[in-house]
Amino acid sequence: MTKRDLKKELRYLYHAPSKEAVLVDIAEMAYLMVDGEGDPNTSQTFAEAIEALFAVAYTVKFMLRNGPEAIDYGVMPLEALWWADDMSSFSDGDKSKWKWTVMIMQPDFVTSDRIEQSIAEVGKKKNPAALSLVRFERFFEGRCAQIMHIGPFTEEGPAIEKVHRFIDSIGTRSGRHHEIYLSDIRRAAPERWKTIVRQPFS
Repeated sequence: MTKRDLKKELRYLYHAPSKEAVLVDIAEMAYLMVDGEGDPNTSQTFAEAIEALFAVAYTVKFMLRNGPEAIDYGVMPLEALWWADDMSSFSDGDKSKWKWTVMIMQPDFVTSDRIEQSIAEVGKKKNPAALSLVRFERFFEGRCAQIMHIGPFTEEGPAIEKVHRFIDSIGTRSGRHHEIYLSDIRRAAPERWKTIVRQPFS
């Protein structure tokens, strides 16, 4: 059995200082993804998307651990891209107009065949509502700035401003606002939640 610590191998992607933004170059990687829109705090589709993603991600993990590959690894954290057709929605508090892609990174040894098998298996056992929306896709961000926010999501403003100021001093923002959720919000106190805030730029 081969054991892989992906968070350790990719530490530069899943760790950042909390006081200042830093530059990272991110290669193309594969993700399980689901798209949607609406307020993440109240949207049933948002919860369903996350349920489907984790169901497939854990099924893939156990297939690889118990199959001929014999590779064991931890499922990677939930991530999300955020945007809106009218970006003022992010400042006026109207979260109903937010659009999002929730996703979970998949290591390079996960094949599309294994993903298809896992989706079929999940369909037989649980069949979560958003399963048909799950896709396996490669995603490239390139140059990004990122920072660690510690605390509730509602208090991310200062961290986001630091990322934007860092980018504005050397380039132009591009792509979509990206967050990586490192804490289990069901167990950790809000003041201890850890979130990577990332923004691509050119």
